[in-house]
Amino acid sequence: MVVCLSYTPDLLTHKTPLLNSSITRLKFGYQEALVLLRKCRNFGQLKLIHAKIIRHGLSNDQLLVRKLLHLCSFYGKTDHALLVFSQIQCPHVFTWNLMIRALTINGSSQQAVLLYNLMICNGFRPDKFTFPFVIKACIASLAIEKGKEVHGLAVKAGFSRDMFVQNTLMNLYFKCGDVGGGRMVFDKMRVRSVVSWTTMISGLAASGDLDAARRVFEQMQTRNVVSWTAMINAYVRNERAQEAFELFQRMLLDNVRPNEFTLVSLLQACTELRSLKLGNWIHDFALKNGFVLGVYLGTALIDMYSKCGSLEDARKVFDKMEIKNLATWNSMITSLGVHGHGEEALALFAQMENANVQPDAITFVGVLCACVHENNVNEGYSYFRYMREHYGISPIEEHYTCLIELYNCAKMKDEVSEELNTILEDLNERTAVELLRF
Repeated sequence: MVVCLSYTPDLLTHKTPLLNSSITRLKFGYQEALVLLRKCRNFGQLKLIHAKIIRHGLSNDQLLVRKLLHLCSFYGKTDHALLVFSQIQCPHVFTWNLMIRALTINGSSQQAVLLYNLMICNGFRPDKFTFPFVIKACIASLAIEKGKEVHGLAVKAGFSRDMFVQNTLMNLYFKCGDVGGGRMVFDKMRVRSVVSWTTMISGLAASGDLDAARRVFEQMQTRNVVSWTAMINAYVRNERAQEAFELFQRMLLDNVRPNEFTLVSLLQACTELRSLKLGNWIHDFALKNGFVLGVYLGTALIDMYSKCGSLEDARKVFDKMEIKNLATWNSMITSLGVHGHGEEALALFAQMENANVQPDAITFVGVLCACVHENNVNEGYSYFRYMREHYGISPIEEHYTCLIELYNCAKMKDEVSEELNTILEDLNERTAVELLRF
């Protein structure tokens, strides 16, 4: 609060372009505040607008508060959102819901549950929108017992028949491993949406009961692309690729257009089958049907081509991708490294750094693999040290496995350095045993 009030009128009027308008010189009320919030472009501006709202006595306006909470959530600033929320004397249930949701979607699910507890303790009655938000927080923290408690209160409050509440409850039980609980909710539903059926299919498939999932799938009167993809993905995850492709053919005969997730699941099946021919067919299908080579589909194609033995095609896909994320770079670097193209892998790593993409532990597995295939002990050690000192990445077992191979290469050449010996002293017991076998 003190920080917000410390902003001066001069700062608001002269140093912030957003607030330097005729609006700020007029009487400042709800409409003027709303205009500024709609024009807000970053969190810094949001704090200045919030300070102005406080100074003009508008911090208890529920509609403005909701807009503030929405923007705080959008910028991932849940601490500031809680500050805004705490300034309301008597929040409406809708405002409680918005704050619970903001915490949940920004990875603070336990805080979301605590806020829900506070809401109940303060005598506020939850509505049908409260329960899905809280249940999603329980799912994120795998809090099955709390979820059951929330389920009980939803029944008492008369919202247990709400389809959105039921769908979220099903997801809770399945995600927490309570298949019986998920089935119970599904069986009690008087009306089921496509989401209800798809949640049931995904839940049964995740529990390993693919036959039951397929029976539920066949009972559906209306199926959309999500339903088809859920069943296809279930087969792929359970190494039943043939059935996944058979179902895909049925999907096409039913004139259901697949989406990117459908194709990625099928590419994973191609990888499992090590079928370059099928992989090429899926790629051609994507091109002919106007699919954009986005991050998700492109990375899956790179992975499929490299694992099916066509590194050249993997590199072509990589080079054509306009947008690449960390997983894309990792897939290509690792593929080059393990297939004996060490120099190319290391050159690509340098290109990745020049593109300001922050590497992770998986990136350096690919880099160290490249050094192993090049039998380059010194460079491997240098990258290992660079990983720890420059990026602060803690070594994982795969890194040490690469060092073991480099160590043995150095032993054969009589090139084991004192520094490499020092690194290997950090090995955990399991990896040390592996080292002693050589």
